[in-house]
Amino acid sequence: MSLINTKVKAFKATAYQNGKFVEVTEATLAGKWNVFMFYPADFTFVCPTELADLADNHAAFQKMGVEVYGISTDSHFAHKAWHDTSDAIKNVQYALIGDPTGAISRNFEVMIEEDGMALRGTFVINPDGFIKLCEVHDNGIGRDASELMRKVKAAQYVAAHPGEVCPAKWTEGAKTLTPSLDLVGKI
Repeated sequence: MSLINTKVKAFKATAYQNGKFVEVTEATLAGKWNVFMFYPADFTFVCPTELADLADNHAAFQKMGVEVYGISTDSHFAHKAWHDTSDAIKNVQYALIGDPTGAISRNFEVMIEEDGMALRGTFVINPDGFIKLCEVHDNGIGRDASELMRKVKAAQYVAAHPGEVCPAKWTEGAKTLTPSLDLVGKI
């Protein structure tokens, strides 16, 4: 069964953010758009490039009303150590959630049990706590924050404009479609 349009399961975790340890729960997500970006592990190779790319785009996500969370099965202590020692991670201002038990990774169906770490999973969660985008990659394939931003904008547009849908390569301000009998076979 797909996670699309399912409600985020209850969770409680500690994150490292801006020099502090903070608690994050499903209630923290309420009332705003959220991105959960699961990654395999701190102190690795592709992961810092992705998190740095998100950090470079964090202000733009915030301007869109979107909170960003990086999540791995490392502890919040490991996240702090990585933040303090990595040139790529030192600019991360969004929360890095520790999931050492793997509970959150299992809830989002990205846990690699035999390795004790997560796949590269990206989830967009609406203000009501429902998953609207789910994308899972092999751990050798890095993600692009600008493409994620385009998809979040599309999800926000569709939520704000019932009855309209965003076609392939849609960008903010571009024409959308209104599904109807008149469109069948004409696209």
